[in-house]
Amino acid sequence: MHRQGLVNRMDILSDVLEILFRSLFSAAALFIITKIMGYRQISQLSFYDYIIGISIGSISAVMATDLETDIWKTLVPMIVYGVLSIILSWITTKSIRCRRFITGTSVVLIEDGEILEDSLKKVKYDLNDLLGDCRNAGYFDIADIEYAVMEHNGKISFLPYPNRRPATPEDLNLTPQKEGLCVNLILDGQIMKEHLKAVGKEEKWLEKQIAQSKAKTIDDILLATYDCN
Repeated sequence: MHRQGLVNRMDILSDVLEILFRSLFSAAALFIITKIMGYRQISQLSFYDYIIGISIGSISAVMATDLETDIWKTLVPMIVYGVLSIILSWITTKSIRCRRFITGTSVVLIEDGEILEDSLKKVKYDLNDLLGDCRNAGYFDIADIEYAVMEHNGKISFLPYPNRRPATPEDLNLTPQKEGLCVNLILDGQIMKEHLKAVGKEEKWLEKQIAQSKAKTIDDILLATYDCN
């Protein structure tokens, strides 16, 4: 009886270790495939990207938990879906017709301050959701919006009437000073030597700047940035 219990515990431990290995393997495979597919899977999720992402995620879950399924039999379809996504991305960049068919087209939901009911039905979009998105964008009155367009990824772009838009420096006849991008020179107490070189500065110059600040050493600095001014 004691021996049987020991065998059962060994089987459980073996299953746990196998699940752990399969989980790490599936996570690594999912990471590599996603990196190959590119950041488009994250930033601009189209309808087909959504399907591909769900499919790969489901296969990855099976790979990690289904001990009766060969791990390589689940890896192959993950690779196939990843390659298919890459091929479709290439096709959509080469053909406008294929791009419209695969990723869809933009649909105007509001035109001249009027809601287009047929367009809402076309994209199967609820009126309350549209009003909520308008409020989130800062438009509590539909009459302030000249155009509202649903993009192919499901996001809505708003174009308010000219008299409802925020004032810009150009409207006020102002010419702001160019700001440019900020470059991180110190991050978490570590000097970013490549960034320092890119802005044409040396570590001695940076040390002088630190000496003029309240920080005693580089380790005291969480973030130090450099702009064009």
